[in-house]
Amino acid sequence: MVMIPKSVLDRARKLRETIIRHNELYHTHDKPEISDEAYDSLVRELEEMEAEYPELQTPDSPTQRVGGKILEKFLKVAHAVPQWSFNDAFSEEDIRAFDERVKKGLLEKPVYITELKIDGLKVVLTYEEGRLVTAATRGNGKIGENVTNNIRTIDSIPLKLAKPVSIIVEGEVWMSKRVFEKLNSERQKKGEEAFANPRNVAAGSIRQLDPKITRSRRLQSFVYDISSIGGSPPNSQEEELKLLKELGFQVNPHFKKFENIEGVIKYWKEWEKKKDKEDYLLDGVVVKVNDKRSQERLGYTGKAPRFGIAFKFKAEQVTTLVEGIALQVGRTGKITPVAHLRPVFVGGTTVARATLHNEDEIKRLDVRVGDTVVIQRAGDVIPDIVEVVTTLRTGKEKKFVMSKNCPVCKEQVRRRGVDSFCINPDCPTKNIRAMEHFVSAFDIYTVGPKILKRFKDEGLISSVVDLFYLKVEDIQSLERFGEKSAENIVQSIEDHKRVTLAKFIYALGIPHVGEETAFDLANRFGSIEALMNASEALLSNIPNIGEVVARAVYQWFANRANKSLVTKLLEAGIKIENIKIKKTPLTGKSVVVTGTLESMSRDEAKERVRAGGGDWSSSVSKLTDFVVVGENPGSKADKARSLGVKVLNEQEFLNLVDF
Repeated sequence: MVMIPKSVLDRARKLRETIIRHNELYHTHDKPEISDEAYDSLVRELEEMEAEYPELQTPDSPTQRVGGKILEKFLKVAHAVPQWSFNDAFSEEDIRAFDERVKKGLLEKPVYITELKIDGLKVVLTYEEGRLVTAATRGNGKIGENVTNNIRTIDSIPLKLAKPVSIIVEGEVWMSKRVFEKLNSERQKKGEEAFANPRNVAAGSIRQLDPKITRSRRLQSFVYDISSIGGSPPNSQEEELKLLKELGFQVNPHFKKFENIEGVIKYWKEWEKKKDKEDYLLDGVVVKVNDKRSQERLGYTGKAPRFGIAFKFKAEQVTTLVEGIALQVGRTGKITPVAHLRPVFVGGTTVARATLHNEDEIKRLDVRVGDTVVIQRAGDVIPDIVEVVTTLRTGKEKKFVMSKNCPVCKEQVRRRGVDSFCINPDCPTKNIRAMEHFVSAFDIYTVGPKILKRFKDEGLISSVVDLFYLKVEDIQSLERFGEKSAENIVQSIEDHKRVTLAKFIYALGIPHVGEETAFDLANRFGSIEALMNASEALLSNIPNIGEVVARAVYQWFANRANKSLVTKLLEAGIKIENIKIKKTPLTGKSVVVTGTLESMSRDEAKERVRAGGGDWSSSVSKLTDFVVVGENPGSKADKARSLGVKVLNEQEFLNLVDF
């Protein structure tokens, strides 16, 4: 082992400390004390010392921002905490409706905290005892891609925190407008095509297999949320943001607290006017209930938190020409008309398509091929046609006539309400979309859309059932599929044969049945056989299941082909974890909780009620069976008494859920 002179050890230590300090001053406090050139010079000196004395190098050294080798592909990583997306509000009416929903779900008046919504790429960072161990993309909320090597290249993301805490945080990676403009200028000088917008470049940069390319893009980050933390978590979102800053993360400084929704609206209007002055893209304001206990009480829907919402800025509008109207077939057979547009830059990107929703919408707008139209786009939503500029018509425009046949299989189209559907169960496009939904619901991530299409085109599969009979030799025989990749696919399919009843129901792709509805159906019936044999009347009587959903479920299982699909899937080896529904005092009962329970959180109470076959409700009516009263109850208790609904204290409730 080489003896390192004390003077070198001291110099290396001081260099590391100085570089980390200046990095924090620049990114966390926005108060740089030295120039970029001077900073780079300090890093180069440390690199040279570590090259001469490799023993000096530490995992969290500033020189290790680019230390990973070039990858062949990104590995999947399961999120320890599910990653949610916020629902959107686009108007003052939307945000006031959100405020009303929050007030109904809380006992106390809500205090809101607003944060700027950065238009970048979400990442999830995991630290163990203060050291970065994993960085992942959001993915589908359950599974993301491991992009740790690339995230390490971003100076504003600390490799080592100011305190040795174990923590999982969420943030946004973004590219500054200045860096974006410089990058495009350099590309144009080389004769290369310019990038569309900073968000796309940031997302693409994080998915580079070579970390050195990511490093050259000079990405930045803002961290805004704690998913999990060892020890006592902060009591509010405001305290959480302050803690994140103390730990060394770059936190956007423009968060603000408001006592009412009118203050939130004023803040939104102010930032809509000045958003373009910032060096990063903004597409709205995130509004959250500040108090963490209140957040817990409000909980989540199947896809989003009830305590927060993304208040989007008004959509940008531009005009362009409709060059054609085509029909698109979805997984349920729904046929959607899509306008093909002369490409136009709007909402931060170039778009060439806009949804027209259905035949009635086309008639309402009177959109014709050749028309000049006004389109708008908010965030990542596919653009909408707002209106037709009829004064620019030349007389050569062509009216659109909805086809009576499916554009893919040519079978007859049937109209249901305002939408049109291909009713052919063997329609190729409908079939492939349904398979994509199925494998996604089953979390079979080795089989993406391209692989599914390849398998179908090669004749390996004609329905999702065939996936579960695939052998290694079947896949290995295909061009560009080796033995190892074939084994991985087959093993992944085998590993995902055991599923919960709720997941199985959702995977079937029944119209109007999302994850939350699938959960309700699973809890009510306990087995797929019981659900298949349920009458429409019985389905209609389930809380949270309306007439439209009940009819859709009943009609889906009444179809022989669909029943046959379920049978074949079970024969293929799929094992469903049925729910053992035992009779409890809560079976079939509607329960409302008001006030704070000492023995469990609101979410825990909900789980206990559902586990007992009961229905969790947030409002009191004549159909409510029990209202549980905790500390500081609201008006729900009084309403229950006025309606003659049985009121329980916490101990009485605990006796009911003790089964």
